Amino acid sequence: MSEIETVAEPTLAHFPVTFFATIMGLAGLTLATHAAEHAWGLPAILSTLVLLGTIVAFAALCWFFALKWTRHRGHFLGEWEHPVKKAFFPAISISLLLIAAALAPSLPWLARLVWIVGASLQLGLTLAVISGWIGHKPFLPLHISPAWFIPAVGNVVAPLGGVGLGFVELSWFFFSVGLVFWIVLLVLVMNRLIFHDPLPSKLLPTLAILVAPPAVGFIAWVNLNGGQIDAPARILLNVAYIFAALVAVQAPKFGSSPFALSWWALSFPTAAMTSATFRFAALTGSGFHAVLAALFYILLLVIMVALIARTVKAIRAGEICIPE
Repeated sequence: MSEIETVAEPTLAHFPVTFFATIMGLAGLTLATHAAEHAWGLPAILSTLVLLGTIVAFAALCWFFALKWTRHRGHFLGEWEHPVKKAFFPAISISLLLIAAALAPSLPWLARLVWIVGASLQLGLTLAVISGWIGHKPFLPLHISPAWFIPAVGNVVAPLGGVGLGFVELSWFFFSVGLVFWIVLLVLVMNRLIFHDPLPSKLLPTLAILVAPPAVGFIAWVNLNGGQIDAPARILLNVAYIFAALVAVQAPKFGSSPFALSWWALSFPTAAMTSATFRFAALTGSGFHAVLAALFYILLLVIMVALIARTVKAIRAGEICIPE
């Protein structure tokens, strides 16, 4: 092993699974950018570039995570057993499903392959994580956070690309699973937020995850419903808006939170809300929602630039892959 590899080993040992939240954010940015290009009559140039960057970043993270499995399996399994970090493992499969949705317009054959792999992995991780929760020693309320939405509610992502790629019944399956578990976990998470100690400052940005399930659920429902805007679609979108408002009210508290990868929890929910608003505006002709979507997209760009810059700075300063 070279000197460089020897120095890098401690970093590799503590390479966190939460890094895959960055891919969800980048893939969400890709889909939101594509929606903006479609709404504004622009060629799909920027969304293609973001998609390529997302795929490269995803491949790199998978490589590092595979090395961690082979060289530092104890640390890998430690994350799997961690009550908070365990919930981030399905971010890997969700990233694949999002990439498949982004690939669908230009490379449907490749998108189908990626979707099949992502959906299979998502099902396996959903069963594994939830089974681990059930079979685990009793959790404390402080272990619950909005990140717990990721394993089960991630299933709602499947119809984003699955319906158009021909996997209609499977998309209904994943949507049904995700919707039911969203309701169950929403009760648990809200109980923890209201009746127990506040979230640790490091996890405060994960409050934004509350926005993702109804926003993604809106797009999924519209896809499954043949592009029709009906009462359930409106309910899901407006629930996303009220959760976004709640997060905005709590946002000043985020200033007390040191930067960590948990800040990337702001990215995908904002992207999902942006895409959902663009979709609603396109299907209803609502000028108000068209303006709102544009404002959300600007906010998304600001968030993404800030997150990428701060993450690069943290990596250079050695603040990311360290023991906790």
